[in-house]
Amino acid sequence: MRLGNLLESASKKLLAFLTAGLTPERLAFCIALGIVLGTVPALGTTTLLCTLAAFLFRLNLPAIQLANFVAYPLQLALLLPLIRAGEWLFGAKPLDLSLGLIRRMMEADFQATAIHLWMATMRALLVWVLLAPLAMGLVYLLMVPILRKLKPQRLDARSLRQSS
Repeated sequence: MRLGNLLESASKKLLAFLTAGLTPERLAFCIALGIVLGTVPALGTTTLLCTLAAFLFRLNLPAIQLANFVAYPLQLALLLPLIRAGEWLFGAKPLDLSLGLIRRMMEADFQATAIHLWMATMRALLVWVLLAPLAMGLVYLLMVPILRKLKPQRLDARSLRQSS
């Protein structure tokens, strides 16, 4: 599926959430949390994190998972910068992350390589923890006005009675 088709499909689903009664603010929170959790620099964890967040905060599970799914390319794009930021922040020696070198390191000493990669991931995760609240706030503040404009006008029973 092309990126344009993916984004169009996602926007149609978001509009459906609004017409189903989700407020723009609540949907913006789902989107912001789904995107931010979707960029956690620990591959394979985001679906579980978003599911837990949805239950913990009583959020719309499909909406947060949709945002998580859309954020996947961003997670991959941010992985190396977060690793490098963690190295810089903690003064760690930069790890050469080429696939060929990692494979050779694994063959030579699997345990040491796993520890190096684990530590790089933990440093990246700590950087993410520092940046996540700011990212969450920015995404939320950007999404609320957009979703308010997208929200279809729903006629409630009172407005129907008044117009009769």
